[in-house]
Formats: sequence, structure tokens, C-alpha cells
Amino acid sequence: MQSLNADLHSHSNVSDGTLTPEALAERAHAQGVALWALTDHDELSGQRRARDSALALGMSYLSGTEISVSFAGETVHIDGLGFDVDDAALNAGLAATRSGRTERAQQMAAGLAQVGIAGAFEGAMRYVGNPALISRTHFARFLVESGVCSDTYEVFRRYLTEGKPGYVEHRWAALGDAVSWITGAGGVAVIAHPARYRFSPTAEYALFTEFIAHGGAAVEVMTGSHSSAEQARYGETAIEFGLAASRGSDFHSPGESRTELGALPALPGRLTPVWQLLQDRIQVPA
Repeated sequence: MQSLNADLHSHSNVSDGTLTPEALAERAHAQGVALWALTDHDELSGQRRARDSALALGMSYLSGTEISVSFAGETVHIDGLGFDVDDAALNAGLAATRSGRTERAQQMAAGLAQVGIAGAFEGAMRYVGNPALISRTHFARFLVESGVCSDTYEVFRRYLTEGKPGYVEHRWAALGDAVSWITGAGGVAVIAHPARYRFSPTAEYALFTEFIAHGGAAVEVMTGSHSSAEQARYGETAIEFGLAASRGSDFHSPGESRTELGALPALPGRLTPVWQLLQDRIQVPA
């Protein structure tokens, strides 16, 4: 089971990726992915398309989403896997989490205008599939297209992180709410890419202990933004806290993503793969 090529973290153009759910499924299949999940930000409208495409291609599928959470002054992402996509509480919670993105985006555009970058809101909207899901990534693509920056990494570094002209803090879901929406819908909650958060050791310990207290059960160990040292570190963290381990590229776009779908190392043998907790929720080809 450890060697299963599972990619349980990716994004389509329903949120901030550039490929349709169907095209993303085809790319995952071409890269040898055997078990896939589409985890669009705070949104489930691509799930049936992703599932149907995956199954038609012969891949197994887990439902997924990535929920934005505010914790200790940071935005933390919690992946949900294997849940009922029709669960009322989950859908209502995601709708509430999505609200406010448009106002935030307008404030971001105003900040960029103050440093001489005009038309950023309208420019970012050209990259948005669902206007309610406008995000920093859409602004980053506009600034690259406009020649302001050479790539999206430069955009985030210069304009879209805390203390920069286009950064606007947003209050997302509470950690306990996000985990309860996922588990209440029959899924497993996963702390996504933990090395990305700028937590002190004390704050990170608080994140993991509170996550577990609310019913969280896994942490993403293998992911596109983790170095090999960080993969090893969070493998140890999974063991320390008794969590299962997840594996996902966090793929967004062929031209932007650091890691290709399905290209991560296998999980170390001493870790419990998260898909072992979800055997009865995996949808398999006929």
C-alpha cells in the first residue's frame, strides 16, 4: 500500500488551478496516478466531473477539498478526503468560508493600485472560473501576464504576502469547524503542507494537538512544497502524534507547479497511509 501512486492534493480551474477537472484527471492518469483526489479550495462543484473522469480512465477516486482556516494569526489549509459531497453541513460551511473573497480581492486591488499597478481586480477576474473563489493566485497570474513580475513566485514575494502592498488578511473558518464538517460528512481531515506555516514550535504543537482534539487524523508528509528534510521531519511528526500520512503534489498548473502529479516519493514504510483509513470511501472503476 505504501508504494501506491496516490495523489491526494490537486486543484482545477474550479478554484485556482488552470486545468479543467477532466484535463487534470487525464494528466494524473498519464503520470501513473492510481488513486486521485481533486481538492479545490473551499469548493465541491468540480467533484462529480473529477470522479467520473477518473473512473472512466481506470483510476480510483477520493472526494476532496482544501478548507482555509485561521489559526494563531496564520492561514492554515485543512484537506478533507473521502467525505459525502452532498453533506449539508459541509456544503454550508464551505459556502460561508467562500463569502468575503470578492471584497478582499477589491481591497487587494486597491493596495496594488497605490503602488502603480492599475486594473488588478479586473485582470485577476479574467483567470477566475468561479468569481466567488477569486484568490491571490489569480492576481499573481495577472501580474505575470502584465510583465510586472517574471513568475508567480516573484509576485507573492514582492506583492502578496504579509506586509506587502497587495496583502489583505482574511478571517477564514475556525479549525474545529473545518475538521467537524469533514468528519461529520464521513471523511478524514488532513493538515496540508505543514512546513509552509510560519509557526513557532509552541504554535505548531498547539495546531497539531487542537487538530487531533477536534478529530483530525492525518498530516500531509509528501507534498510539492516540502524539501526532503521537511518530508522526514513531518514523517516523524506523524508518528509522534499518531497521525496517518498523506501524499499529494498540490498541483495547480503545468507552467507553475513545482511538482508534477504523481511524481512524489513513496511514503516511508513505517507510516500509515491515509488511504488505509478510507478504504470504504474509495470509489473504484467498474
